[in-house]
Amino acid sequence: MLKSFKIGGVHPAENKLSAQKAIEVLALPKSVFIPVGQHIGAPAEVVVQKGDKVKVGQLIAKSSGFVSANIHSSVSGTVKKIESGPDTSGYPKTGIYIDVEDDLWDEQIDRSTELKTSVTLDAAAILAKIQDAGIVGLGGATFPTHVKLVPPKGMKAEVLLINGVECEPYLTSDHRMMLEHGAELIVGVQLLMKVLNVAKAAIGIENNKPDAIKKMNSLLTGNNGISVVPLKVKYPQGGEKQLIKAVTGREVPSGALPISVGAVVTNIATTFAVYEAVQKNKPLFERVVTVTGKTVKNPSNFRVRIGTTISELIDAAGGLPENCGKIINGGPMMGKAFANTGIPVTKGTSGIVMMPDGEAKRKEVMPCIRCSRCVSVCPMGLEPYLLMTVSEQEIWDRAERECVMDCIECGSCSFTCPANRPLLDYIRLGKGKVGAIIRNRKN
Repeated sequence: MLKSFKIGGVHPAENKLSAQKAIEVLALPKSVFIPVGQHIGAPAEVVVQKGDKVKVGQLIAKSSGFVSANIHSSVSGTVKKIESGPDTSGYPKTGIYIDVEDDLWDEQIDRSTELKTSVTLDAAAILAKIQDAGIVGLGGATFPTHVKLVPPKGMKAEVLLINGVECEPYLTSDHRMMLEHGAELIVGVQLLMKVLNVAKAAIGIENNKPDAIKKMNSLLTGNNGISVVPLKVKYPQGGEKQLIKAVTGREVPSGALPISVGAVVTNIATTFAVYEAVQKNKPLFERVVTVTGKTVKNPSNFRVRIGTTISELIDAAGGLPENCGKIINGGPMMGKAFANTGIPVTKGTSGIVMMPDGEAKRKEVMPCIRCSRCVSVCPMGLEPYLLMTVSEQEIWDRAERECVMDCIECGSCSFTCPANRPLLDYIRLGKGKVGAIIRNRKN
């Protein structure tokens, strides 16, 4: 029997239109805008000036604290200016504009395709390379990976979980990574196991990716403590707490982190970035992005340099469909609409989904009919209708008592609501307000 989490969950149409499309390398852009805040935590501090010549992989903004991440140039050329520009939210953020002139890489980067399986560095050296490379969670959360790999005092990791679920509709970049770079991923898992000093690791993959399950299983040799765990298809199986429950049976308590039950979870793309950083001396300056949609001419998976505009990816996939009503950053369940197509790809850009006009428009909001569907599908056991109400009425103390901060923003409640209530919108508002209140209370 396939494993899964037990509370809630939904089954949206998968629409994995680009699942059979091999990863393509996108042509170099003529210029890039690289924001210095592409991660959770403090923005990086710029270490270059206007007029400087930079190479691919060169440090251009340095981490400004423990919860921060280095930023590297994705291109070679001249720094045109350092000023604000739109990030994925559409708000102006400080970044570095670079005019591309050629494709000169930092000499320390190993550009060969040779697989390097030998893990020779100790845990501290591996962790340092991960931190230097500016690696963050590439599933969308963008939490600095080196922070996640250092458990709080008094806690110890017991198992490493690799998230190969990719349960969001439309997105296929992790699926393709497993098929095309499975061997590198296994080495990446071993590197992470060494840092965490754990003997067990499990790669969770939903059963709608039988080719990926077969591929990853074929690469497991000897008693290395790594296993592949096929999972039942159910959204949001890729949520950290849901994946931990499905694979290990352990339940992360309210308000706690995965490490509280001895688990550390990393994404497939993040694991590959760890391999490249440690074994190839390659910083994180490019990633694979799915560009797709029902009316898109050529749904694809592209390896793209950070800072490339969204419009260039859309053009490579056949252009913007005439009936496109919305362009989503990420998947349709958790993603947010782009403000415009001039926004750059960042470390957290996993997908670009172009929704047809008919599907993009929100339906008329009606009064709650107390059907309790949102409660039954919430994977965190919350009451979304109540959280929306107290957030709408700005009753923040009640929102905190009702555990609004436990919401993982999966969107299952909004997806299933027959009254078309904007549940997730208001819950996100509540989380932002309550989170600020909690932070001020600690200060």
